[in-house]
Amino acid sequence: MIPILATVFAGLAALLHVYIFVMESVQWTQPRIWKRFGVPDQATADATKPMAYNQGFYNLFLAVGAIIGLALFWAGGPGTVADVAGRTLVLFSLASMVAAALVLITTGSKYLRPALIQGTLPLIGFVLFLFV
Repeated sequence: MIPILATVFAGLAALLHVYIFVMESVQWTQPRIWKRFGVPDQATADATKPMAYNQGFYNLFLAVGAIIGLALFWAGGPGTVADVAGRTLVLFSLASMVAAALVLITTGSKYLRPALIQGTLPLIGFVLFLFV
Protein backbone atom coordinates (compact mmCIF):
# COMPACT_ATOMS: atom_id res chain seq x y z
CA MET A 1 0.00 0.00 0.00
CA ILE A 2 2.80 2.45 0.86
CA PRO A 3 4.51 2.03 -2.55
CA ILE A 4 1.24 2.93 -4.28
CA LEU A 5 0.64 5.98 -2.06
CA ALA A 6 4.25 7.09 -2.50
CA THR A 7 3.88 6.74 -6.26
CA VAL A 8 0.60 8.69 -6.28
CA PHE A 9 2.09 11.62 -4.37
CA ALA A 10 5.31 11.60 -6.41
CA GLY A 11 3.27 11.45 -9.62
CA LEU A 12 1.03 14.31 -8.51
CA ALA A 13 4.11 16.37 -7.60
CA ALA A 14 5.51 15.68 -11.07
CA LEU A 15 2.24 16.67 -12.75
CA LEU A 16 2.10 19.88 -10.72
CA HIS A 17 5.61 20.77 -11.84
CA VAL A 18 4.70 20.06 -15.47
CA TYR A 19 1.77 22.45 -15.04
CA ILE A 20 4.09 25.07 -13.52
CA PHE A 21 6.37 24.58 -16.55
CA VAL A 22 3.45 25.28 -18.89
CA MET A 23 2.50 28.44 -17.00
CA GLU A 24 6.06 29.77 -16.78
CA SER A 25 7.53 28.73 -20.12
CA VAL A 26 4.52 28.71 -22.44
CA GLN A 27 1.79 30.97 -21.02
CA TRP A 28 3.81 33.52 -19.03
CA THR A 29 2.70 36.66 -20.89
CA GLN A 30 -1.02 35.88 -20.56
CA PRO A 31 -2.55 38.19 -17.93
CA ARG A 32 -4.28 35.38 -16.03
CA ILE A 33 -0.90 33.69 -15.60
CA TRP A 34 1.36 36.60 -14.68
CA LYS A 35 -1.27 37.90 -12.25
CA ARG A 36 -1.26 34.49 -10.54
CA PHE A 37 2.47 34.96 -9.96
CA GLY A 38 2.03 38.48 -8.57
CA VAL A 39 3.49 40.28 -11.58
CA PRO A 40 2.07 43.82 -11.57
CA ASP A 41 1.64 44.50 -15.30
CA GLN A 42 2.16 43.29 -18.86
CA ALA A 43 5.40 45.24 -19.29
CA THR A 44 6.93 43.47 -16.29
CA ALA A 45 5.65 40.12 -17.56
CA ASP A 46 7.30 40.80 -20.92
CA ALA A 47 10.54 41.86 -19.24
CA THR A 48 10.64 38.77 -17.01
CA LYS A 49 9.66 36.32 -19.75
CA PRO A 50 13.22 34.96 -20.26
CA MET A 51 13.61 34.34 -16.51
CA ALA A 52 10.21 32.63 -16.30
CA TYR A 53 11.02 30.54 -19.39
CA ASN A 54 14.23 29.29 -17.76
CA GLN A 55 12.53 28.66 -14.42
CA GLY A 56 9.76 26.72 -16.12
CA PHE A 57 12.23 24.32 -17.66
CA TYR A 58 13.83 23.81 -14.24
CA ASN A 59 10.41 22.65 -13.02
CA LEU A 60 9.95 20.43 -16.07
CA PHE A 61 13.31 18.73 -15.51
CA LEU A 62 12.40 17.99 -11.88
CA ALA A 63 9.13 16.44 -13.06
CA VAL A 64 10.89 14.36 -15.71
CA GLY A 65 13.35 13.11 -13.10
CA ALA A 66 10.51 12.00 -10.84
CA ILE A 67 8.65 10.32 -13.72
CA ILE A 68 11.71 8.43 -14.95
CA GLY A 69 12.49 7.45 -11.36
CA LEU A 70 8.97 6.10 -10.90
CA ALA A 71 9.21 4.12 -14.13
CA LEU A 72 12.52 2.59 -13.06
CA PHE A 73 11.22 1.87 -9.56
CA TRP A 74 8.25 -0.09 -10.90
CA ALA A 75 10.26 -1.77 -13.69
CA GLY A 76 12.71 -3.49 -11.35
CA GLY A 77 12.21 -5.99 -8.61
CA PRO A 78 13.33 -5.25 -5.06
CA GLY A 79 17.06 -4.59 -4.87
CA THR A 80 17.63 -4.53 -8.62
CA VAL A 81 19.62 -1.79 -10.30
CA ALA A 82 16.40 -0.33 -11.72
CA ASP A 83 14.78 -0.31 -8.25
CA VAL A 84 17.73 1.41 -6.59
CA ALA A 85 18.20 3.89 -9.44
CA GLY A 86 14.47 4.63 -9.50
CA ARG A 87 14.26 5.24 -5.76
CA THR A 88 17.34 7.45 -5.88
CA LEU A 89 16.03 9.52 -8.77
CA VAL A 90 12.57 9.90 -7.22
CA LEU A 91 14.00 10.91 -3.84
CA PHE A 92 16.42 13.38 -5.42
CA SER A 93 13.72 14.96 -7.60
CA LEU A 94 11.22 15.23 -4.74
CA ALA A 95 13.85 16.59 -2.35
CA SER A 96 14.80 19.22 -4.95
CA MET A 97 11.14 20.24 -5.26
CA VAL A 98 10.86 20.57 -1.48
CA ALA A 99 14.14 22.50 -1.29
CA ALA A 100 12.92 24.91 -3.97
CA ALA A 101 9.74 25.48 -1.96
CA LEU A 102 11.82 26.21 1.14
CA VAL A 103 13.91 28.70 -0.82
CA LEU A 104 10.70 30.34 -2.03
CA ILE A 105 9.60 30.88 1.57
CA THR A 106 12.85 32.76 2.28
CA THR A 107 11.91 35.39 -0.31
CA GLY A 108 9.03 36.70 1.80
CA SER A 109 5.90 35.75 3.68
CA LYS A 110 3.70 36.51 0.67
CA TYR A 111 5.21 33.41 -0.93
CA LEU A 112 4.10 31.03 1.83
CA ARG A 113 0.99 29.84 -0.04
CA PRO A 114 2.82 29.20 -3.34
CA ALA A 115 5.60 27.43 -1.44
CA LEU A 116 3.06 25.18 0.27
CA ILE A 117 1.43 24.41 -3.07
CA GLN A 118 4.81 23.67 -4.63
CA GLY A 119 6.25 21.70 -1.73
CA THR A 120 3.49 19.72 -0.02
CA LEU A 121 2.98 16.93 -2.57
CA PRO A 122 6.70 16.24 -3.01
CA LEU A 123 7.26 16.31 0.76
CA ILE A 124 4.55 13.71 1.35
CA GLY A 125 5.88 11.61 -1.55
CA PHE A 126 9.44 11.87 -0.21
CA VAL A 127 8.46 10.75 3.30
CA LEU A 128 6.39 7.87 1.93
CA PHE A 129 9.24 6.75 -0.35
CA LEU A 130 11.50 6.53 2.70
CA PHE A 131 9.25 3.73 4.00
CA VAL A 132 9.06 1.77 0.74
